[in-house]
Amino acid sequence: MTGSEFFYAAIAGLVPSLIWLIFWTREDHEQPEPKSLLAGCFLAGMLAVLFAIPAERFVANLVSDPSWRYAFWAAIEEILKFAAVAAVALHARSNDEPIDAMIYCIAVALGFAALENTLFIMQPFSGGNMAAGIITGNMRFIGATLVHTISSAFVGFALGEAYYRGRLTKIVLCVLGLAAAIAVHASFNIAITSAGPVDTLKAFGWVWGAVVLLIVLFEEIKAVRPKLLEN
Repeated sequence: MTGSEFFYAAIAGLVPSLIWLIFWTREDHEQPEPKSLLAGCFLAGMLAVLFAIPAERFVANLVSDPSWRYAFWAAIEEILKFAAVAAVALHARSNDEPIDAMIYCIAVALGFAALENTLFIMQPFSGGNMAAGIITGNMRFIGATLVHTISSAFVGFALGEAYYRGRLTKIVLCVLGLAAAIAVHASFNIAITSAGPVDTLKAFGWVWGAVVLLIVLFEEIKAVRPKLLEN
């Protein structure tokens, strides 16, 4: 791969994620998060890809059933993204309202998607097939990138709902959010790899429907107020 091909692949992978990051962070326009912290989350998400690749290769060598393999891959990616959020943002001083966790989770997810998309786009670019690379980038912009965003947002929503709760409730909601994220991610992966063209389009339609749900979740999390501490 030439330097220019790598550059175009990186741009094609990064720009869509940055566009989505700008879009979703506007949901927190009243008390926006520090750009440095968002950048840290984004970079942590990219770093998580480097841990996901060997872990997924290990699973691929152990699990032959495609559906189970995709489910394990989804679990690996969601756990790593959550670990990135926990390491970078959850204990930050700026994490001072329920919506913040959703923003952090989305920023990490978009960083993860940015590097993952770049790696996928590099494959056709390295073979000189620029058109296929552009098509791959467009498909991942409306598919995989949104799946990463939506699945991680479920974790962020759970963390936001637990913001004013006791320790045990926080743990339970976090586990439920992570389980939901894995289920959504795995379901999409299985749908697009085992279905025909029509079913694949339905899967993408389902993802866009989930975007509407995500907007609703943002409105719900904005309404969370302090409650008596539990446990």
